[in-house]
Amino acid sequence: MRHRIAVVGGGPGGLTFAHVLHRHGLPVAVLERDATPDARPPGGTLDLHAGMGQLALDKAGLLTQFRALSRPEGQAMRILDPNGTVLRDWRPGPDDRANPEIDRGQLRDLLLGPLDVQWGRGVTQVVPGTRDGVLVRFADGRQETFDLVVGADGAWSRVRPAVSAAVPHYTGVTSVETSLDDVDTRHPELARLIGDGALAVYGANRALVAQRNSGGHVKVYAQFRAPLDWHADLDLADVEAVRSSLLALFDGWAAPVLDLLRRGTTFVHRPLHVLPVSHCWTHVPGVTLLGDAAHLMPPLGAGANLAMLEGAELAESIADCSGDLDEVVRAFEEQMWARAGRWATITTAGLERLVSPDPAEALALFDQVQSS
Repeated sequence: MRHRIAVVGGGPGGLTFAHVLHRHGLPVAVLERDATPDARPPGGTLDLHAGMGQLALDKAGLLTQFRALSRPEGQAMRILDPNGTVLRDWRPGPDDRANPEIDRGQLRDLLLGPLDVQWGRGVTQVVPGTRDGVLVRFADGRQETFDLVVGADGAWSRVRPAVSAAVPHYTGVTSVETSLDDVDTRHPELARLIGDGALAVYGANRALVAQRNSGGHVKVYAQFRAPLDWHADLDLADVEAVRSSLLALFDGWAAPVLDLLRRGTTFVHRPLHVLPVSHCWTHVPGVTLLGDAAHLMPPLGAGANLAMLEGAELAESIADCSGDLDEVVRAFEEQMWARAGRWATITTAGLERLVSPDPAEALALFDQVQSS
């Protein structure tokens, strides 16, 4: 008997789950609140790890296509101090494909492939244990039942309350994102400063990070420790006011570094929230979570990789299931909790060191990671 399965959320984890099920000939309803694939900007770039995100793409039969799209040169990392002095300038070897970069939009399109996503299906509530299965209520007033609902709907998951009362809490670190377009032509001096991959500048309790995407696009992130309401007297829609506030926050830093903020076009406020490091729940038949919905952690390269691997593993386990689907989900959760707990511990400690009163901590962390 084929089970009625739904995944809520069309991000990397949800789409990987659906793609692997589709590859095994199993139907799945992909429920995404966005009206179209391009309803929102897709975000920046992701580094997919060989044993995580790339492994998930291999399970989905997409590794070859990924390699054609990815940017191994994007693994490069340059670190400066606030005066503009280059402290580290690491570049990958010619055959280094441990963590190549890919734009989120390119990854989304790759994973969408043959999937029939139900766009504009915003989920408001998931109710397990009904007579007909797990009830899913939608923003348009409709409802539908399934045998299994997988919440892959991110930090503010609408599925999570069905299994857990946990809610994300603020880390004390805020990120404000801006962008540079056609950087090689319009801002060649910044293109040279950034290099082929990422540039990071660390000061006391603040950092500036710039990451190349494809097509000459660069994402810039100003990160700093501040109260959640640090912007109470600031109109976040006022681009010049936000720019002035950030330039004051980074006052005294080298002019070429501050040009990353001066040349930015728009600014997006992204306070960093996380779930408890060891977040888990009492198993609820018919409902589970993966990715940020299950284990939101600091954005230090693990989140999307974990979500994709979890999606692929759960889908393969379902495809191989000849008995109790619920036991398959239980086993998946136990494995996910253990692995995610390790990564949450690592990334939480990493954020503490990267945005630290002592900038030397960030440099030491980089050296530690590169040596391993």
